[in-house]
Amino acid sequence: AHIELHMFTAEQESENALPNPGAFDECHRKCKEVFPLQMEGVKLVVNKGLSNHFQVIHTVLLSTTGDSLYRFGATYVGSKQTGPAESFPVMVGDMDNSGSLNAQIIHQITNRIRSKVAFQTQQNKFVNWQGDAEFRGEDFTATVTLGNPDVLVGSGIVVAHYLQSITPALALGGELVYHRRPGEEGSVMSLVGRYTGNNYIATLTLGSAGAHASYYHKANDQLQVGVEFEASARMQDTSMSFGYQLDVPKANLQFKGSIDSNWIVGATLEKKLLPLPLSLALSGFLNHRKNKFQCGFGVNIG
Repeated sequence: AHIELHMFTAEQESENALPNPGAFDECHRKCKEVFPLQMEGVKLVVNKGLSNHFQVIHTVLLSTTGDSLYRFGATYVGSKQTGPAESFPVMVGDMDNSGSLNAQIIHQITNRIRSKVAFQTQQNKFVNWQGDAEFRGEDFTATVTLGNPDVLVGSGIVVAHYLQSITPALALGGELVYHRRPGEEGSVMSLVGRYTGNNYIATLTLGSAGAHASYYHKANDQLQVGVEFEASARMQDTSMSFGYQLDVPKANLQFKGSIDSNWIVGATLEKKLLPLPLSLALSGFLNHRKNKFQCGFGVNIG
């Protein structure tokens, strides 16, 4: 009887265990992925895998409104495998024809601790660099980020995130941003709540900087929709947007569309030309108030 009771208790604890809520920055991500990304001009992307660990990317952008550019990128994935599709360390970097560089290194130090270092240069000057450490517990995630620290001047930015699972569907958390530079310092705090249903996710962020609410709904395997509301206290502005994503697997086709309260209508169409390692993308955005239209065409090889 004692053994049966012990086995039942262990099984009950396993069923009642709360899941990890994920990262704080990903609370609104599922809704944002539904919206189309604006593209202007002609863009050519060539991906080339040199080995199982190393990949290079060539990007050529021909713009009609700004400067055309060429960007070279490289990705290295280590051999430390932590999951079915996760290996570390990961090193990603790209540089354009003006010498500006973006790079980041991500490493899984332990099963629960992940760190990331990122920096950005503009031509030959450092403009931004930051490092963060993320700890994932059984039912919570805590992250601390340090940005642009300068000990001599006494400036920098510290960001702390915490997200806790309250129930299997509900997660609550907060964000604290502290910034300091000579003659100025301040902090901004915000709270977030996310509820995950069977086929929907509702998220609300409230703070002194404003409010951000999003709702994601998966109607079926082909159709996904998202609604976002943002209110900025600093800009004294509010906006609302609606987006949707339509997938047609049999035609290897993906369509995204959006419309917002500023009367900006946008859409992207992506077509994979299987069995060739080639995909084509079309983008069009129209601002009705400014009577401004932007379109783009992209080719992705590899």
